[in-house]
Amino acid sequence: MHRIVSTIILCLFSRLLCAATLVTIEDPNTWSYAELLPYVGQTIQFDCPMYVTNNYGSSLTISPRRIYSPTNQEYPMSAEYNELLRNNATGTISLSGIKDYHRIGEQLLELTVKVNSQSSVSFQSGRWYGNSRADLKSGYDKEAISKNGTPSLIVCTMNLEYYLVETFGTGYGPDSYSDHQKQRKKVSQALATINADIYGFIEIEQGQGALAEIAKDLTANTGRNFTYVNDGGSPYGSYTKAGFVYCTDKVTPKGSLRHNNTGVTNRKKTQAFTELQSGETFMLSVNHFKAKSGSGYGDNADKGDGQGKFNGDRVREAKSVLENYKKDCVFYMDSDILIMGDLNAYAMEDPITTLREGGMIDLHRAFHADSSYSYVYRGQLGYLDHALCNSTLYPQVTGMVAYHINSDESDTYTYDKSNDQTMFRCSDHDPIIVGLRLDSTRTQMENVIFDNWSVYYQYGAPCIRNAQGGYYVVYRMDGNKVKEANIISEEERIDNLQQGLYIINIYGQGKCKQTKIIVP
Repeated sequence: MHRIVSTIILCLFSRLLCAATLVTIEDPNTWSYAELLPYVGQTIQFDCPMYVTNNYGSSLTISPRRIYSPTNQEYPMSAEYNELLRNNATGTISLSGIKDYHRIGEQLLELTVKVNSQSSVSFQSGRWYGNSRADLKSGYDKEAISKNGTPSLIVCTMNLEYYLVETFGTGYGPDSYSDHQKQRKKVSQALATINADIYGFIEIEQGQGALAEIAKDLTANTGRNFTYVNDGGSPYGSYTKAGFVYCTDKVTPKGSLRHNNTGVTNRKKTQAFTELQSGETFMLSVNHFKAKSGSGYGDNADKGDGQGKFNGDRVREAKSVLENYKKDCVFYMDSDILIMGDLNAYAMEDPITTLREGGMIDLHRAFHADSSYSYVYRGQLGYLDHALCNSTLYPQVTGMVAYHINSDESDTYTYDKSNDQTMFRCSDHDPIIVGLRLDSTRTQMENVIFDNWSVYYQYGAPCIRNAQGGYYVVYRMDGNKVKEANIISEEERIDNLQQGLYIINIYGQGKCKQTKIIVP
């Protein structure tokens, strides 16, 4: 009897020794792996969700926050940029012991681990939540493109990562016809799931063969009639280009295609489309700016500010888009423009700043604050794939979203590295989807004093001054919307916000202004 009691006590004592210590992460935005140092050799449980930040090889990295490219969130070399750079360097830990596949952005709840070192842990238990393939198979978030009404047109742009139909084995894109058929199956599934009315493509082969094939597949897979804008180009041009495919049931091209060959040729094109139902017209500008790879000199050299090489060329391309916009307004006799494509620059880099200062509104920021992304590079999120519009089109935009079927996937699921037959990782860039409800009477918001707006604090609560007639949306730093309302007074007070850091968007006169606010 004594031996039995002793054994029971010993087992209970052993369980107590093995019980996980609950570790509190007070601020996920500044958490560092150095905080694990006191727990090396112990079993702990995190008190907040941990995100997968990278899924390369057989291991995962995790963090209590999403890890963003510094120049996607802050201006290069600013104090905030340098702070984010430092936080990123110590913000992730390696997680071993996971055998099944998980996407970047999936969360682990109630995660219990053994701490091997300050930057390495072994999985013991936990619950997976969100951002799985199952969450995305039925399609993109329809509510995200319907925030400002039900769209009558859906526009999608996508970098297809070298969609080739005949010139194989060059080191880019498919190496064989068999590889292309695998690529084709993945891409066609993705495009049919999106089922947009107009598509703008980047990294699609010169000539008309690739566009014709995609239009044919869309018609077969959606039961709608698709065709393409024939740019007259030869299949033996400068390898890849930008191109357009559209549904003839919904729109028709207005006028001829406009080319902008500043910098890299065949990669900046504009086409106006007229919506058949409303008779309204807008311009779609699809662009693929100079990449960051290669040898850059002068203002194209890497300055070490996070913008990489050829920043000078990309700024010149951005300026050329603005200059061509002025000419296109005259040519198409319309001012509404939607600028989309892979600009090879993150949100706060000089080319995008150039477009914003030229009057264009960043729709990622307008609808998703700081949480939007379309690309993952070395575990860091950001959006190289942009959607911007001018002030008259903005009131006609119902919403936008990046459909995360590619960026969060391991590249081991590409057509050339696997036999995966799904739409996932059909490219390395996510599709960008914008909803439009064209109406020439909705070109501005009236009676808004917008040039002198400001945010100040009254008894700890943020207040908006000089924006009456507009409206505001408040987001947490993770991008979740917490409050929105019309601005009805000259000094609008925002009450009932919990302590913390927020982003506020203020809309008026077809513009969007954004700033950060702190609630003490």
